[in-house]
Amino acid sequence: MAYANILVSVDLDEAAADRIRLAASLARRFEATLTGAAACKVPAPDYVRDIGEIYDEDPHFEEKARALLAQAHALFERSTEAPLRRDWREALAGPISHLVEQARAADLLVVGRRGSDDIPLGTLGVSPGPVLMEAARPVLVVPPRIEHLRGARIVVAWKDGSEARRAVSSALPFIREADQVFVVSTGEGARNEGAEDVAGHLARHGAAVTTHLLRTVVSDGDELLRFAVKQQADLIVMGAYGHTRLREWLFGGVTYEMLHRSPLPCLMCH
Repeated sequence: MAYANILVSVDLDEAAADRIRLAASLARRFEATLTGAAACKVPAPDYVRDIGEIYDEDPHFEEKARALLAQAHALFERSTEAPLRRDWREALAGPISHLVEQARAADLLVVGRRGSDDIPLGTLGVSPGPVLMEAARPVLVVPPRIEHLRGARIVVAWKDGSEARRAVSSALPFIREADQVFVVSTGEGARNEGAEDVAGHLARHGAAVTTHLLRTVVSDGDELLRFAVKQQADLIVMGAYGHTRLREWLFGGVTYEMLHRSPLPCLMCH
């Protein structure tokens, strides 16, 4: 596994510049292309209006949308420094659908973590949940005010399943360069569930790795975060567990907690 193209979601949120700088540093580190993506959705006709009526109400809508995209592009350029291979993809479309579309040619997506469902996403912003569900790519979810990620001490939240297996495989470029990797299982009566096998696999990739079974006191998410902070970790690797219901994106347990309040970047796969 190698990262040849890193795709970063670009919006006009106050945290966007830090996120772009983090993605740019990763692109330089892994000798990858950095692709910025931004989109602004054109209003869709409803049952009583057609697109002509929408433009009659605001004939400058497309002009305004393109101005927002130009601002996003300028932010992307300001937040990256040479030498760096860069690409830019913008569209008059839904930000999530555009990012998912561009993910077909990316190895890693970088998006911002949101504090809660009722916090505005910001202009052109995306929520990580739908991206995780649809992109079929590893997603690095970055909290605000973090602009660098070394991945020196990595916590692997292990629950034997396809999601966690994909996450571990996708994180190998980080894991190979880490100083220490902790493979962690959580839950009441936590069991190994193959953690030792995974640790052995990562050791064959050159990782200095240990396994840990955490007993849950409050919640699995709390225990995982407490352990990560205690170990001075700077990256969590985990599967994202959830499902779609109608047009909602539903995640439970540890996944929900990490998406909403983790102070550390999380590399996640669904």
